[in-house]
Amino acid sequence: MNPPTLEPIAAAIAPELRELNDRILMSLSSPNDMMNGIVREYLRRKGKQIRPILVILSARLFGDKTTQKVISAAASVEMLHNASLIHDDVVDESKLRRNEPTLNGIWDNHIAVLVGDFFTSTSLQLASATDDLRVINTIANLGRRLAMGELDQIYNARYHRLSEQAYFQTIDHKTASLFVACADMGAFAANVDNDDPRLEALRTFARNLGLCFQITDDIFDYYPRQAEIGKPTGNDLREGKVTLPLLSVLLRPDVPGRDRMLALLSKDSLSTEEIAVLTKYAIDNGGIDYSREKIQQLADAAARALDAAFDDCEARRALHNLLLHVIHRSK
Repeated sequence: MNPPTLEPIAAAIAPELRELNDRILMSLSSPNDMMNGIVREYLRRKGKQIRPILVILSARLFGDKTTQKVISAAASVEMLHNASLIHDDVVDESKLRRNEPTLNGIWDNHIAVLVGDFFTSTSLQLASATDDLRVINTIANLGRRLAMGELDQIYNARYHRLSEQAYFQTIDHKTASLFVACADMGAFAANVDNDDPRLEALRTFARNLGLCFQITDDIFDYYPRQAEIGKPTGNDLREGKVTLPLLSVLLRPDVPGRDRMLALLSKDSLSTEEIAVLTKYAIDNGGIDYSREKIQQLADAAARALDAAFDDCEARRALHNLLLHVIHRSK
């Protein structure tokens, strides 16, 4: 049986997603023709919108039928997510994302940073439109966590901080925090009380979903599938990022060749051949298998948390399918 694709999940909430994108378009409208052109291009290639889907499904878990408050919350988190991607591309000097030119690739860093700032401000306006201080606090705290995740990653790369604890702290900040914020914003927009015990279970599900998403992304970097995932193989290593597939092998002192690999990683830059050596080392010594086992453990914990707190319903089934999609996706 093939794992669920995202299309049926999105199709079930298609009217809400259309309303979401209309709201985003309206909120990004400006008197600047260049900005309007950039916004049109952004909406043309807006991606899968997994995060606003999670906001909407989280609200539905608590019985919400998708109010304007939910749409505003979902649009807010999608705007901040995209702002962070724009800024990340500037920091990483990336010219492609999902096989499309990045903003800084089309224009320059100056314009990309300003557009990212415009998206961030729009995110805060949309959160404010919910008239719920909890939603506003969530989006503000999320911005801090995303920035800390990027700083963690830069610090780990620059000072060769190789530990599984440091890796998980980084991806918790840079990725999982966004998924937890989506769950919180959906619940808050559905007017769930802070002390509702189901809220912590939903956060556990969302956090583990986010961790699964990032580890899966990190695995992609070890295979030549640029046409599907939109970034060159070995890009993380090229930027000095040691992710779980290689890290898990380097932390095993019994694996032959470890000292040579550590010596390579101590260099200021790596050649294509050296990246290929490190990639093969990770694959040949079980780094991918270890990472997939970790993903399955996290996915099982996510599913248990969701099932323990919520009765069977359409939203819970959709979240299960979203989890399966995330861990089995090919791009």
